[in-house]
Amino acid sequence: MPDDKKMPDAVSSSAKTRDQYESYPYPARDPDDEDKRLITGSPGNWDEVVHFVFGGRDPSAKGKIRILVAGGGTGDALVMLAQQARDRKAKAEIVYIDLSESSRAIAEARIKRRNLEKNVTFVTGSFVDLAVEHGPFDYIDCCGVLHHLPDPDAGLRALSDALKPSGGMGLMVYGELGRTGVYHMQEMMERMNAEAGGARRLNFGKALFNSLPGTNWLKRNPFVGDHVHGGDAGFYDLLLHQQDRAYRVDEVFDFTEQAGLRLQNFVEPMRYDPTTYCSRHDVLDRAVHVPFRARAALAELMAGNITKHTFYVVKAKNKVKPPMPSEDAIPFFTRVDGPALARSVAKTGNIKITFTGLAVTRTMPAASPAILSRIDGKRSIGEIYKMFDPKPEKYEFNAQFAVMYSVLSAANIMYLHLPEKK
Repeated sequence: MPDDKKMPDAVSSSAKTRDQYESYPYPARDPDDEDKRLITGSPGNWDEVVHFVFGGRDPSAKGKIRILVAGGGTGDALVMLAQQARDRKAKAEIVYIDLSESSRAIAEARIKRRNLEKNVTFVTGSFVDLAVEHGPFDYIDCCGVLHHLPDPDAGLRALSDALKPSGGMGLMVYGELGRTGVYHMQEMMERMNAEAGGARRLNFGKALFNSLPGTNWLKRNPFVGDHVHGGDAGFYDLLLHQQDRAYRVDEVFDFTEQAGLRLQNFVEPMRYDPTTYCSRHDVLDRAVHVPFRARAALAELMAGNITKHTFYVVKAKNKVKPPMPSEDAIPFFTRVDGPALARSVAKTGNIKITFTGLAVTRTMPAASPAILSRIDGKRSIGEIYKMFDPKPEKYEFNAQFAVMYSVLSAANIMYLHLPEKK
């Protein structure tokens, strides 16, 4: 049973959050910009979803899928998912739920601008209350919302209850260490009894921020920028939010497990690997021979620049795993131009990846340029091998492909599809 003593605070907190996004819909978006670009990212990139949630086999290839965008805001995830569904000619039903009428109006205008409204249903309200009513869903996208709820655990359990047994979710919650200074700012606002909300709170917050010395942790943190580049909505959402918490890696695991879910992996996986940050064998001997959770938690401490945790989850009893290289697996690129990558690796012998200001260089196997140049998203690994003349030893080819793939998949550059089951 709910604790009645806590209910007024929860209602008040939800009202403040709703009022904030009525006044400052976030992120700030202009529907006219839909003519110029499609905003993409994680979670919700369908190639990632298929890889992490559905084991490399796209469920939309065989029939209708149902998608929930929980706390959809001004529509970035909604527009991205709806556009991807149309591009791949999928039979998708998408439900958008958000508290804010102002945010919903912008999301609707963006969808209409792209003529995507046919398969989208808009609902105003709390997904905590409404998700099950509109479910069940094959995929749920909830990006940057759960950490603003009065009870994030209850929110994730509500989403889990609305998920099909074979489905999964793409989630994002704030990371604590990379946001150093953000919560100092929020504490200062609280200590000075700043205005409860609206323009007065915004103006006071800007005055406070501008008065801070260069030694302040927020002023010294180069990894958060919404208060600089995101306009009033970005400033308010980052620094003045009155319902906001952040998570460490261990807390993310606990968060998912209490909802009956299992964490498949983070995006990008390389960021949660201690070997990304350290090359000393005497250190890594103690850092890598531990369970995934412990490695990821250690990597977060090493990195210091993880401002948010993006990750995919499935039901705890769902045994699906992301695909691994095999004869019939089909490799494909995401977010990069394959031929350009092949030329770059041929020239330098390595690949350089940048994560929130940190540059990581990885040496690639000798056969990588030749393999990369043959990947077209249709050929299987076995078919790519047959294109070589002369053919290398099969075990050598497989070994080099495995090493190459381990680097590129960890950086969200390459994934694998599996052929449909007959």
